[in-house]
Amino acid sequence: MSDEKQIPEGGTEETFISHLVELRNRIIRAGTSVIVVFLSLVYWAPDIFRLLARPLTQSLPADGKLIVTDITGSFFVPMKVTLMVAFVIALPIVLYQVWAFIAPGLYQHEKKLVMPLVVSSYSLFLIGMAFAYFLVFPTVFHFIAHYNAPLGAEMNTDIDNYLSFVLTMFMAFGVTFEVPVVVVVLARMGVVSIAKLKQIRPYVVVGAFVLAAVVTPPDILSQLLLAVPLCILYELGLIAARIFVKQGQAPNGEDKDSGEEDGKATS
Repeated sequence: MSDEKQIPEGGTEETFISHLVELRNRIIRAGTSVIVVFLSLVYWAPDIFRLLARPLTQSLPADGKLIVTDITGSFFVPMKVTLMVAFVIALPIVLYQVWAFIAPGLYQHEKKLVMPLVVSSYSLFLIGMAFAYFLVFPTVFHFIAHYNAPLGAEMNTDIDNYLSFVLTMFMAFGVTFEVPVVVVVLARMGVVSIAKLKQIRPYVVVGAFVLAAVVTPPDILSQLLLAVPLCILYELGLIAARIFVKQGQAPNGEDKDSGEEDGKATS
C-alpha cells in the first residue's frame, strides 16, 4: 500500500482559486494605496507640475514658454504628473504587497535576500530620478536653449510632449541606477561569476553608449550623462558583488550541503 499523501479531489483547483483571491486582494491594497496618495495630492496638481517643469522654465529664454495644444491638456497633464508622484510615494507599499504574495513560496535564504534588494532597488531608482532632475535636465535644457538661440526660432514646448520626455528620462535613469543591484543578483545567484563580469566590462561600456544613444536626445552631452554613470555603476556593482558573494563558494552552498547531508542520512 502506498504511503504517498493523497490529494483530495478538487484540492488543486481550490488552491489555485485561493491564490487568485489573495492576488486580487494584494492588487486591491496596492491600488488603494496609490489612489489614497493621489487624492491627498490632487489639490496641489498644478504646483506639482510647475515643480516638474522648473528645470525647463528656468532654461527658457525670456520669450519662451510652455504651451497647451490639446484642449484637455491643461487638466490631464498635471493629473498624470500627480499620479506618477503618487505611485512613486506608494511604491514601498506596492512592493510590500508583491513581497507578501510571493514570500510563502521562497526558501529562507531567498527571503533574507529579497528585503535588502527591494530597499536598495527603491532607493537607487529614486537616486536615478533625482540625478536626472537636478543634473541632467538643467544641463540638457540649457544646452538646447543656447543652441536654439542663433536660429531665431521661438522655443515653445507643449506640456504633453514635455511630460513624455520627462517620463522617458526618469525611466531611463531610474533603471540605469539599478545596475549594481542587477550585478549583485547575477553574482549572488550564481548566474554569472565575478570573473566573467569583469571579463565582459568592455562590452558593457560599448553597450552603455549604445543604450544612451537610443534613449536620450540626439546630443552628445545627454548621452554622456547617461553612459558614464552607467559604467561607474557597473563598477560599483562589481565592488558590491565582491562583498556579498564569497568567491570560490556557491551562492547556495549551505543549502546544497544540507541537502547532501539529508540525502546521506536517509540512505
